[in-house]
Amino acid sequence: MGVVASYLYRDGNRVEQVPLSQIRYEARPGEFAWIGLSAPTQGELASLKEMFGLHPLAVEDALTGRQVPKIDVYGDQLFVVVKTAHLEGDKIAYGETCIFVGKGHLISVRHGPARSHRSLREHLERSPQLLSLGPDYVLHGIIDFVVDGYLPIVETIEDRVLELEKHILSSFLDPEQIRRIFRMRRQVLRFQRVLGPMGEVVGKLTHLDLPCVNVNARPFFGDVHDHVRHVEALVGGLREIMTSVFEASSLLEQQRQGAITRQLASWAAILAVPTAIAGIYGMNFRNMPELKTENGYYVVLGVVAVLCTLLYVRFRRSGWL
Repeated sequence: MGVVASYLYRDGNRVEQVPLSQIRYEARPGEFAWIGLSAPTQGELASLKEMFGLHPLAVEDALTGRQVPKIDVYGDQLFVVVKTAHLEGDKIAYGETCIFVGKGHLISVRHGPARSHRSLREHLERSPQLLSLGPDYVLHGIIDFVVDGYLPIVETIEDRVLELEKHILSSFLDPEQIRRIFRMRRQVLRFQRVLGPMGEVVGKLTHLDLPCVNVNARPFFGDVHDHVRHVEALVGGLREIMTSVFEASSLLEQQRQGAITRQLASWAAILAVPTAIAGIYGMNFRNMPELKTENGYYVVLGVVAVLCTLLYVRFRRSGWL
C-alpha cells in the first residue's frame, strides 16, 4: 500500500505535504513531519532511511513486521514497536506498528490487520495546542490509539464466556462448546504474552530519560500505562472466569449423572420386589403349599403393590426420584 499520508506540521497546524523525493530532511524549530505508511516496500523504506537518517537495523525490523513490542534507542532517535489486535470470530488477529521518532519527524509503519490512523490524525489535528508539543505527543497518541483497541476485545470475549456460563445452568456443554472454550482460552493466553511487553514499553516511556521524549510528555504515557495494566487485570479475571466455567460445567455434569444414577438405583430397588417374588413362584417346585391357596395370587399382588409403594414414597422423600 505504501505511503498513506505525509504532512508537515508547524506550531501544531498542518501546513503542507512533505515530498518524499528529498535527499535529506531538516526540520526547523516548531516543525515536524508525520509520515504514515502501510506495508511499505523495501525501496520506500530505503528512501526514508536516507532522507531522515534512520538506523539500518530499525529499518530492517520495520520491514519484516514480525517483532515483539519493544523500544530501541539509536543515537538521538527512538524506534518503538507496538502490537495491534482485533477480533476475527473467536480469534484475536494481530498486527504491528513500528514508529521512528526523531527531533523533527515521526514515521509510522503499519503491518497486518490494523485500524487506519486517519481518525487519529484528524482527532489530533483538532487540538493544535497539543499537537504543537511535538512528535512525542503523536507517539503517545498512536500508542494510546492501539491500547484503546484492546478493551473491546476483552469485553467481547467476556460476554461470550458469560453466555456459555448461562448455558451450563440448563444443559450440558456439547463437544463443540468445550472446544470453543479451550480455543478462547488459548487466545487469551497469547494476548497476555502481548500485554506484558506492551506494559514494559509504555513503562519505559513513562519513567526513563529517552531521546525525543520530553519530561512534560511522561504523564501522558503514564495514563496509557494505566490503561495497559487495566486490560491486563481484566484478562487475568477473564482467565479465571473461563476456568470456573469449565469447572462448573464438569461439576454440574457430575451432579446430573449422580442424580440419574440415584434414580436408576431407586427404580432398580423398587423393581427388585416383584422380580424376587416372581422368581420365587416361578421355581415350580412340587412341594409349595401356598400355590394351592385360593386367594394367593391376589395376596401376592397386594404385597407387591404395598412394598413398591412404600419404597417409591421413601425414595421420593429422600430426593432420589
